[in-house]
Amino acid sequence: MILHIDMDAFFAAVEQRDNPELRHRPIVVCGNSPRSVVSTASYEARQFGIHSAMPLFQARQRCPHLVVVPGNRKKYAAASRKIMDIISRFTPLMEPVSIDEAYADVTGCTTLFGPPPVIAQKIKQTIVNDLALTCSIGIAPVKFLAKIASDMNKPDGLTHITRDQMPNVIQNLPIQKIPGVGKQAMAQMTALNIQTLGDIQRFDIRVLTRKFGKFGHRLFQLSRGVDNDRIQTGTVRKSISSETTLETDISDADAAKNVLLSLAVRVGRELRQKQLTCHSVFIKIKFSDFSQITRTRKILTRTCSTEAVFQQAWDLFQQVTIRRPIRLLGVGVSHLQSRNVPVQLELIVLPEQDSVRQWESVDRAMDRIYEKFGRDMVTPAVLNPLKKHARMKGGPMTGKRTKKVTISGKVQGVFYRLETQKAARQAGVAGYVKNLADGSVEAVFQGPSEAVDQMVAWCHQGPPAARVDQVIDEVAPSQTDFKDFEVRY
Repeated sequence: MILHIDMDAFFAAVEQRDNPELRHRPIVVCGNSPRSVVSTASYEARQFGIHSAMPLFQARQRCPHLVVVPGNRKKYAAASRKIMDIISRFTPLMEPVSIDEAYADVTGCTTLFGPPPVIAQKIKQTIVNDLALTCSIGIAPVKFLAKIASDMNKPDGLTHITRDQMPNVIQNLPIQKIPGVGKQAMAQMTALNIQTLGDIQRFDIRVLTRKFGKFGHRLFQLSRGVDNDRIQTGTVRKSISSETTLETDISDADAAKNVLLSLAVRVGRELRQKQLTCHSVFIKIKFSDFSQITRTRKILTRTCSTEAVFQQAWDLFQQVTIRRPIRLLGVGVSHLQSRNVPVQLELIVLPEQDSVRQWESVDRAMDRIYEKFGRDMVTPAVLNPLKKHARMKGGPMTGKRTKKVTISGKVQGVFYRLETQKAARQAGVAGYVKNLADGSVEAVFQGPSEAVDQMVAWCHQGPPAARVDQVIDEVAPSQTDFKDFEVRY
């Protein structure tokens, strides 16, 4: 029997566990800019119709008192490792498929731990006891039904589909529940009057293959309860990618080039951290109307070089005709392989191949600097991250303006002031933040207009666990040329 373990609202649940003030409140984990999209929504937020991938502004329209929590990938990864370790205590046949879900084959473990429902309950209870998190588990003879079962009784659910129940479940399973059935496939399903997986049984395999290609063959098998997909242990990741929703839509190629470079830096660094090389590079472009395209290219030599990834991504981008403003850009690599796997040496080394190897040496030297001094210490000059700090370290700021902001609500903790200081420094804004006698907080932001407006918008939300009731801002004549952003007491 196969178990599919799926954590409940994982990122949001971790944040609520670690911050008691967030419990039982509608929260989303994502960035806090007007262009952010929801990464994870707590179940309290889902009651308002909020879901993953929803634009943050829409989520706020549905729930005005929504709490936005910035993500902490390292914390989630640490929790994920502990979850996978718990699952592996019950079976060696465990396949992680994402940071918050995994398959486990417990067929040979019943003598030690009991029948599959008992094993599933033990896994659930261990995760609750050790990590104070809940999960939902689906049990079925095949993988695809186990995954569907885990979603049937969320949150904190346990659903068991026995072999005897499979024909009835398949007959009545809505076709859109099958992984891989998207909008285009659904349009064809509707035309063929296919509403459930059982309806597939009416069609010959040749018809399904003609209509849906290879996926038609899989549908034919699934409709008969056949799933040859086995638990894969010790598999290498299939891809690494990074994407960003832009603060404002862009149409300028130079701006897009800088974004692609910053994304390639992240992807290249992760490749080297995981001791992997790639054989393909792809980009993702989402336009202002939310339509999107992807482009992929196989490269000549396996690499983990940031420069090589960027150059391929930039070449792919230049081949796209941009007719609408760009909302999102992404860069990724695939066909991954351990860099320690032996490879056939070339008899003739082309100049571009030699250049790639030289850049890999540079990247590894930069990685060592990142690890010791932080990732912003050295970076491609075109991205120029130091310009925002230069405004604080001396010299007049051109085009600067000053705004005074008064924030009332649950905001007078030390944490609030320190988080304001952190956000201001990241935005490149100088000034100060301090408590006032009436229980409110006063902040003065000085810097470029865009950066000051960004901080004023930040004040309307504040850091996690803050409750902002009112924000009053006014343009203040600058009588002081602030050099840094400080916390005043």
